[in-house]
Amino acid sequence: MIGEAAADGREVFKPLVELTAEERRQVVTLPPDIGRLKRVRHLVLYGSNLVRIPPEIGAMESLEEFSPYTSYRLHWFPYELTRCPNLRSSTVSTRAVYGNYKTRLPFPALQQPAFEPDAVRACSVCAGPLPPSGPEQVWISSRVATDVLPLLVNACSRACLDALPEPAEHHVATPHRGGPTVVQPRAR
Repeated sequence: MIGEAAADGREVFKPLVELTAEERRQVVTLPPDIGRLKRVRHLVLYGSNLVRIPPEIGAMESLEEFSPYTSYRLHWFPYELTRCPNLRSSTVSTRAVYGNYKTRLPFPALQQPAFEPDAVRACSVCAGPLPPSGPEQVWISSRVATDVLPLLVNACSRACLDALPEPAEHHVATPHRGGPTVVQPRAR
């Protein structure tokens, strides 16, 4: 479907509507070639079973509207989403995301995983290569379009971590590694 959408230059991509209910339940992530969709302006993922969005979404240079609404298993997003220069509108079920200001769903602890080069190909911040030991990972809550989202950062260096923007107001005040020791502001 991504190949067809890239070839025909469509501006609205609704991949789940073309699948049966059983097929939709089996889709838990999008393939990395989502970044090939250079002309898509609206990505519609309503009611998905997604648990992960690939960092390659940051290559969707025309993306203006991101709609994963009612995708209740989607608790976080890749920092690369901030690379979409035209993204102005989002419809996210924010009560389901880590650190939401109403529910304060806790951030899971980031363990230093065995580095899988195919899973993360480049630094989330500078797009440069990652060190052989793998990325330095942190969570940051930042405004993306119309929502504050928990973003997973895979950084190549301390300098890239230091270059991250200030987290959103009323959220954890610094980038962090998650876990039970992270103190979130009180729910509102």
